Amino acid sequence: MDLQQVRIREAEPRDARRIAQILDAGSLHPGAEDPEDPTSYAAVIGAFGRGPSKILVAESEAKVVGVIQLIIIQHLQRRGGICAELESVHVAEEMRGHGIGGLLVEDAVRRAAELGCYRVQLTSNVARLDAHRFYEAHGFTSSHLGFKRNLP
Repeated sequence: MDLQQVRIREAEPRDARRIAQILDAGSLHPGAEDPEDPTSYAAVIGAFGRGPSKILVAESEAKVVGVIQLIIIQHLQRRGGICAELESVHVAEEMRGHGIGGLLVEDAVRRAAELGCYRVQLTSNVARLDAHRFYEAHGFTSSHLGFKRNLP
């Protein structure tokens, strides 16, 4: 695969079904995603397009092959500094291992730096050991223990 042919761009509502398919294929929670009804995904993409937070896609040969969510958070600490969080980092199964995830992460990190973020952070499920190695290869360090609480 020629990575120079991969374009990173902001997601558009028309990408919703393909993004949902990619998320569904990479989910640890079967049934959590619904590629057959892209309405909610399209709404989120539209909302993100209006602020500093972005949903980015990797496109190859006019097809979306990866996605990442860049969330910009204003903190109280660091004198009200802004921080970036990466979420929903997924590459289409048939395209994994070709560097597309790295392009997405590095583009999101670049955008965060341009916005003046003092940190980029992410969480990764403890079961995703390959993902942990991937993030470490891109300069991330395991620094915190995360906790989550699911709500009904």
